Amino acid sequence: MSGDAPRKISRRALLKGVGTAGAAAVGAQAGLLGDAATPALEAAQQPPSAPGRDVREHLTAAEADTLDAIVARIIPTDERGPGAREAQAGRYIDRALGGALADSRQAYTAGLAAVDAYARSSRRGPFHQLSAADQDSLLTEVERGTAAGFAGGGSAAFFEMVRAHTIQGMFGDPYYGGNANFVGWDLIGYPGIRTSVTAADQRMNPPPVRIHKSAYDYDMFTKAASASLNGAGSSWRLV
Repeated sequence: MSGDAPRKISRRALLKGVGTAGAAAVGAQAGLLGDAATPALEAAQQPPSAPGRDVREHLTAAEADTLDAIVARIIPTDERGPGAREAQAGRYIDRALGGALADSRQAYTAGLAAVDAYARSSRRGPFHQLSAADQDSLLTEVERGTAAGFAGGGSAAFFEMVRAHTIQGMFGDPYYGGNANFVGWDLIGYPGIRTSVTAADQRMNPPPVRIHKSAYDYDMFTKAASASLNGAGSSWRLV
């Protein structure tokens, strides 16, 4: 690839790697996701107005604007289906910052501010108001570690953290705030959580009927037990 071309992994490659059983295992894919969009899709991907967004619990409005725009470019909406914006991956991250991801709160505060400051200095506007093409090129620089103004491990470390959490919010159990309306599971053809699997289900022919239920809709899983995992420093594994 040329040195200046944005590095992307197609959504098709990502979903092939995920498979129907990979809702918790997609984190091994690297890079900025998404195929080159058509002009019509690019127009559709322009950031929506903030008033339609859920009220966030831990992020400020400015931080939420920046984060929502970032996750929307990491897993963008395209002709194959909805992306991280529709899955509410930003909401997932916001909620988790009050529990399982509490140790990452300061990294998000500093990193989101650095993304926006870099956007203003290099593209003359806040990140969430840039065109999709400018957002992609800027995030490519962040991913490569060439964006200025990032502390700690630099911009690349921040990108990898947000990318991993975006994937969790796209494909994890909807109970945690992401994968809204099960759009992530539907996208990869994951038929849903089952407490028992028949021989026909295992053959996948015909494909199993999709079950749109959280793990916590089953009696064997309890929300009380889940709540105990939301404390800072807890080990937290998404279904």
